[in-house]
Amino acid sequence: MGTNVSTTYIVCPADPAKTLGIKLPFLVMIIKNLKKYFTFEVTVLDDKEVRRRFRASNYQSTTRVKPFICTMPMRLDEGWNQIQFNLSDFTRRAYGTNYIETLRVQLHANCRIRRIYFSDRLYSEEELPPEFKLFLPVAQKGGAASASNVAPGA
Repeated sequence: MGTNVSTTYIVCPADPAKTLGIKLPFLVMIIKNLKKYFTFEVTVLDDKEVRRRFRASNYQSTTRVKPFICTMPMRLDEGWNQIQFNLSDFTRRAYGTNYIETLRVQLHANCRIRRIYFSDRLYSEEELPPEFKLFLPVAQKGGAASASNVAPGA
């Protein structure tokens, strides 16, 4: 946790000269909402060989699409959230290009991370191994932030 959301973050890969090279189009994160500012960025490569960044945050209210970055609002429910990010769909809708691969993922303060993974499609809870599931206590209300909670350019 940090007071400055822009300077407190984790990034993969740590070396800026390296890339992840992940071709799976779905990014899924299980994140706990700490009721503080939170943002994440994903850098992708499209079929025009252009690096594009998608930034979703819980502290902005409008979507902006610029040539190299698309910023968008994100709503998190209380407690644990499952964020499902369709990188292929967002790349196509924001830029009219095709997603090739994910180069980098950066998560800024403030949240707890349970799991981050990529997949070829969205899987139902029944299809996932236990460590990839979003468990919600019966007495607590919670939900999942999905692609409908993160809106690309309109």
